Amino acid sequence: MIIGSNIQFYESLQSTNSSASLSLKEKELPEGTVIFTDFQTAGKGQQGKRWESEKGKNLLFSVILYPLSVSLDNQFLISMIISLGICDFLRELVPEVKIKWPNDIYVNNDKIAGILIENSIIGDTIESSITGIGININQEKFSPDIPNPVSLKIITGKDTDTGTALENLLNYLDNRYKQLLYGDRGLIRDEYASMLYQAGEWHTYRSEGIIFKGRIQGITDSGSLKIEKEDSSVSEFAFKEVDYIH
Repeated sequence: MIIGSNIQFYESLQSTNSSASLSLKEKELPEGTVIFTDFQTAGKGQQGKRWESEKGKNLLFSVILYPLSVSLDNQFLISMIISLGICDFLRELVPEVKIKWPNDIYVNNDKIAGILIENSIIGDTIESSITGIGININQEKFSPDIPNPVSLKIITGKDTDTGTALENLLNYLDNRYKQLLYGDRGLIRDEYASMLYQAGEWHTYRSEGIIFKGRIQGITDSGSLKIEKEDSSVSEFAFKEVDYIH
Protein backbone atom coordinates (compact mmCIF):
# COMPACT_ATOMS: atom_id res chain seq x y z
CA MET A 1 0.00 0.00 0.00
CA ILE A 2 1.27 3.48 -0.91
CA ILE A 3 -1.56 5.85 -0.02
CA GLY A 4 -2.39 5.35 3.64
CA SER A 5 0.83 3.58 4.61
CA ASN A 6 1.53 6.42 7.07
CA ILE A 7 -1.41 8.26 8.69
CA GLN A 8 -0.92 11.26 10.95
CA PHE A 9 -4.02 12.39 12.85
CA TYR A 10 -4.55 15.81 14.41
CA GLU A 11 -7.65 16.93 16.31
CA SER A 12 -7.43 20.38 14.68
CA LEU A 13 -5.31 22.07 12.02
CA GLN A 14 -5.46 25.33 10.11
CA SER A 15 -5.42 23.33 6.89
CA THR A 16 -4.25 19.82 6.09
CA ASN A 17 -2.59 21.05 2.88
CA SER A 18 -0.74 23.79 4.75
CA SER A 19 0.35 21.30 7.41
CA ALA A 20 1.58 18.85 4.78
CA SER A 21 3.50 21.63 3.02
CA LEU A 22 5.19 22.73 6.25
CA SER A 23 6.06 19.14 7.11
CA LEU A 24 7.71 18.62 3.71
CA LYS A 25 9.87 21.70 4.25
CA GLU A 26 11.20 20.14 7.44
CA LYS A 27 11.79 16.60 6.19
CA GLU A 28 10.77 14.18 3.45
CA LEU A 29 7.79 12.10 4.51
CA PRO A 30 7.05 8.62 3.13
CA GLU A 31 5.08 8.65 -0.09
CA GLY A 32 1.40 8.19 0.58
CA THR A 33 1.51 9.93 3.96
CA VAL A 34 -1.96 11.10 5.00
CA ILE A 35 -2.44 14.20 7.14
CA PHE A 36 -5.92 13.77 8.66
CA THR A 37 -7.89 16.05 10.97
CA ASP A 38 -11.31 16.39 12.59
CA PHE A 39 -11.43 20.15 12.09
CA GLN A 40 -9.78 22.86 9.99
CA THR A 41 -9.72 26.43 11.25
CA ALA A 42 -8.77 27.74 7.81
CA GLY A 43 -9.61 24.99 5.34
CA LYS A 44 -8.69 25.80 1.76
CA GLY A 45 -10.85 25.31 -1.31
CA GLN A 46 -10.38 26.19 -4.96
CA GLN A 47 -9.72 29.77 -6.08
CA GLY A 48 -8.87 30.89 -2.54
CA LYS A 49 -12.28 29.92 -1.19
CA ARG A 50 -12.71 28.52 2.30
CA TRP A 51 -13.71 24.90 2.85
CA GLU A 52 -16.36 24.68 5.56
CA SER A 53 -16.71 21.58 7.68
CA GLU A 54 -18.36 20.87 11.03
CA LYS A 55 -16.00 19.37 13.61
CA GLY A 56 -15.81 15.58 13.57
CA LYS A 57 -18.49 15.20 10.91
CA ASN A 58 -16.55 14.80 7.68
CA LEU A 59 -13.37 13.55 6.03
CA LEU A 60 -10.64 16.19 5.85
CA PHE A 61 -7.18 15.07 4.83
CA SER A 62 -4.24 15.57 2.52
CA VAL A 63 -2.10 12.97 0.75
CA ILE A 64 1.58 13.49 -0.04
CA LEU A 65 2.76 11.93 -3.31
CA TYR A 66 5.98 11.94 -5.33
CA PRO A 67 4.70 11.30 -8.87
CA LEU A 68 8.08 11.61 -10.59
CA SER A 69 6.94 9.59 -13.62
CA VAL A 70 4.20 12.13 -14.42
CA SER A 71 5.37 14.88 -16.77
CA LEU A 72 4.28 18.48 -16.34
CA ASP A 73 2.18 18.19 -19.51
CA ASN A 74 0.28 15.31 -17.90
CA GLN A 75 -0.03 16.60 -14.34
CA PHE A 76 -3.83 16.71 -14.62
CA LEU A 77 -3.69 12.91 -14.46
CA ILE A 78 -3.16 13.30 -10.71
CA SER A 79 -6.47 15.13 -10.42
CA MET A 80 -8.10 12.47 -12.57
CA ILE A 81 -7.07 9.50 -10.45
CA ILE A 82 -7.94 11.25 -7.19
CA SER A 83 -11.38 12.18 -8.57
CA LEU A 84 -11.95 8.63 -9.80
CA GLY A 85 -10.86 7.15 -6.46
CA ILE A 86 -13.37 9.30 -4.61
CA CYS A 87 -16.06 8.28 -7.10
CA ASP A 88 -15.17 4.60 -6.59
CA PHE A 89 -15.70 5.07 -2.85
CA LEU A 90 -18.94 7.03 -3.14
CA ARG A 91 -20.52 4.74 -5.73
CA GLU A 92 -20.57 1.98 -3.11
CA LEU A 93 -22.89 4.19 -1.06
CA VAL A 94 -24.87 6.53 -3.33
CA PRO A 95 -26.02 6.64 -6.98
CA GLU A 96 -25.34 9.22 -9.69
CA VAL A 97 -21.81 10.29 -8.75
CA LYS A 98 -20.14 12.62 -11.25
CA ILE A 99 -16.98 14.72 -11.55
CA LYS A 100 -17.62 18.41 -12.09
CA TRP A 101 -14.54 19.60 -13.95
CA PRO A 102 -11.95 20.20 -12.85
CA ASN A 103 -12.16 18.58 -9.41
CA ASP A 104 -15.46 18.74 -7.57
CA ILE A 105 -17.49 15.60 -6.93
CA TYR A 106 -21.24 15.81 -7.38
CA VAL A 107 -24.17 13.60 -6.50
CA ASN A 108 -26.97 14.56 -8.87
CA ASN A 109 -26.65 18.38 -8.88
CA ASP A 110 -25.11 18.86 -5.44
CA LYS A 111 -21.49 19.02 -4.31
CA ILE A 112 -20.38 16.32 -1.89
CA ALA A 113 -16.59 16.60 -2.18
CA GLY A 114 -13.82 18.89 -3.32
CA ILE A 115 -10.15 18.47 -4.17
CA LEU A 116 -7.27 20.93 -3.96
CA ILE A 117 -3.99 19.80 -5.53
CA GLU A 118 -0.81 21.76 -4.96
CA ASN A 119 2.22 20.56 -6.93
CA SER A 120 5.81 21.48 -6.16
CA ILE A 121 7.68 21.71 -9.46
CA ILE A 122 11.43 21.82 -10.02
CA GLY A 123 12.52 22.20 -13.65
CA ASP A 124 10.35 19.83 -15.64
CA THR A 125 9.67 17.47 -12.73
CA ILE A 126 6.84 17.29 -10.20
CA GLU A 127 8.89 16.96 -7.03
CA SER A 128 5.87 16.47 -4.80
CA SER A 129 2.11 16.68 -4.94
CA ILE A 130 -0.11 17.54 -1.99
CA THR A 131 -3.71 16.51 -2.58
CA GLY A 132 -6.27 17.97 -0.19
CA ILE A 133 -9.61 16.18 -0.02
CA GLY A 134 -12.81 17.18 1.75
CA ILE A 135 -15.85 14.90 1.70
CA ASN A 136 -19.13 15.72 3.42
CA ILE A 137 -20.05 12.66 5.43
CA ASN A 138 -22.33 13.30 8.43
CA GLN A 139 -22.89 17.07 8.28
CA GLU A 140 -26.52 18.08 7.82
CA LYS A 141 -26.48 21.88 8.09
CA PHE A 142 -24.31 24.16 5.96
CA SER A 143 -23.75 27.89 5.70
CA PRO A 144 -26.22 29.62 3.34
CA ASP A 145 -23.17 31.01 1.54
CA ILE A 146 -22.47 27.55 0.13
CA PRO A 147 -24.62 27.17 -3.00
CA ASN A 148 -25.41 23.47 -3.25
CA PRO A 149 -23.81 21.26 -0.57
CA VAL A 150 -24.87 17.71 0.21
CA SER A 151 -23.55 14.91 2.43
CA LEU A 152 -23.87 11.16 2.74
CA LYS A 153 -26.11 11.67 5.78
CA ILE A 154 -28.46 13.96 3.84
CA ILE A 155 -28.67 11.49 0.96
CA THR A 156 -28.92 8.22 2.87
CA GLY A 157 -30.40 9.36 6.19
CA LYS A 158 -27.74 7.27 7.95
CA ASP A 159 -24.62 8.09 9.95
CA THR A 160 -21.34 6.80 8.53
CA ASP A 161 -18.33 5.92 10.65
CA THR A 162 -15.63 8.32 9.46
CA GLY A 163 -12.79 6.00 10.46
CA THR A 164 -14.13 3.15 8.37
CA ALA A 165 -14.94 5.55 5.54
CA LEU A 166 -11.36 6.87 5.53
CA GLU A 167 -9.92 3.36 5.45
CA ASN A 168 -12.12 2.37 2.51
CA LEU A 169 -11.46 5.58 0.62
CA LEU A 170 -7.68 5.27 1.02
CA ASN A 171 -7.84 1.77 -0.48
CA TYR A 172 -9.65 3.12 -3.54
CA LEU A 173 -7.21 6.02 -3.87
CA ASP A 174 -4.25 3.67 -3.56
CA ASN A 175 -5.60 1.45 -6.33
CA ARG A 176 -6.05 4.47 -8.60
CA TYR A 177 -2.56 5.79 -7.85
CA LYS A 178 -1.07 2.41 -8.76
CA GLN A 179 -3.09 2.55 -11.99
CA LEU A 180 -1.40 5.89 -12.71
CA LEU A 181 2.06 4.50 -11.96
CA TYR A 182 1.79 1.12 -13.62
CA GLY A 183 -1.41 0.96 -15.69
CA ASP A 184 -2.90 2.30 -18.89
CA ARG A 185 -3.17 6.08 -18.66
CA GLY A 186 -5.44 6.14 -21.70
CA LEU A 187 -8.01 4.19 -19.70
CA ILE A 188 -7.76 6.74 -16.90
CA ARG A 189 -8.50 9.56 -19.34
CA ASP A 190 -11.42 7.68 -20.89
CA GLU A 191 -12.98 6.84 -17.55
CA TYR A 192 -12.58 10.39 -16.26
CA ALA A 193 -14.27 11.73 -19.42
CA SER A 194 -17.13 9.25 -19.00
CA MET A 195 -17.73 10.50 -15.44
CA LEU A 196 -17.89 14.22 -16.28
CA TYR A 197 -20.86 16.13 -14.93
CA GLN A 198 -23.12 17.44 -17.75
CA ALA A 199 -21.10 15.61 -20.42
CA GLY A 200 -22.96 15.33 -23.72
CA GLU A 201 -25.85 17.49 -22.48
CA TRP A 202 -26.70 21.00 -23.62
CA HIS A 203 -26.20 23.52 -20.80
CA THR A 204 -25.37 27.20 -20.32
CA TYR A 205 -21.82 28.42 -19.68
CA ARG A 206 -20.02 31.75 -19.44
CA SER A 207 -16.54 32.69 -20.62
CA GLU A 208 -15.02 36.18 -20.75
CA GLY A 209 -18.44 37.62 -19.90
CA ILE A 210 -20.15 35.88 -22.80
CA ILE A 211 -22.96 33.41 -22.05
CA PHE A 212 -23.38 30.53 -24.48
CA LYS A 213 -25.02 27.14 -24.89
CA GLY A 214 -22.73 24.17 -25.16
CA ARG A 215 -22.17 20.55 -24.33
CA ILE A 216 -19.07 19.06 -22.75
CA GLN A 217 -17.18 16.75 -25.09
CA GLY A 218 -14.31 15.74 -22.80
CA ILE A 219 -10.91 17.11 -21.88
CA THR A 220 -7.55 17.60 -23.54
CA ASP A 221 -4.41 15.76 -22.42
CA SER A 222 -3.42 18.83 -20.42
CA GLY A 223 -6.78 18.90 -18.65
CA SER A 224 -8.57 21.70 -20.49
CA LEU A 225 -12.33 21.30 -20.87
CA LYS A 226 -13.69 20.80 -24.40
CA ILE A 227 -17.13 22.28 -25.04
CA GLU A 228 -19.03 22.04 -28.31
CA LYS A 229 -21.05 25.16 -29.11
CA GLU A 230 -24.29 25.47 -31.05
CA ASP A 231 -22.42 26.29 -34.26
CA SER A 232 -20.64 22.90 -33.93
CA SER A 233 -17.30 24.52 -33.10
CA VAL A 234 -15.36 23.11 -30.14
CA SER A 235 -13.57 25.42 -27.71
CA GLU A 236 -11.04 24.49 -25.06
CA PHE A 237 -11.06 26.14 -21.64
CA ALA A 238 -8.35 26.07 -19.00
CA PHE A 239 -9.09 26.30 -15.28
CA LYS A 240 -10.99 29.49 -14.35
CA GLU A 241 -11.71 30.31 -18.01
CA VAL A 242 -15.31 29.02 -18.00
CA ASP A 243 -18.17 29.03 -15.51
CA TYR A 244 -21.13 26.68 -15.27
CA ILE A 245 -24.38 28.68 -15.31
CA HIS A 246 -27.02 25.95 -15.36
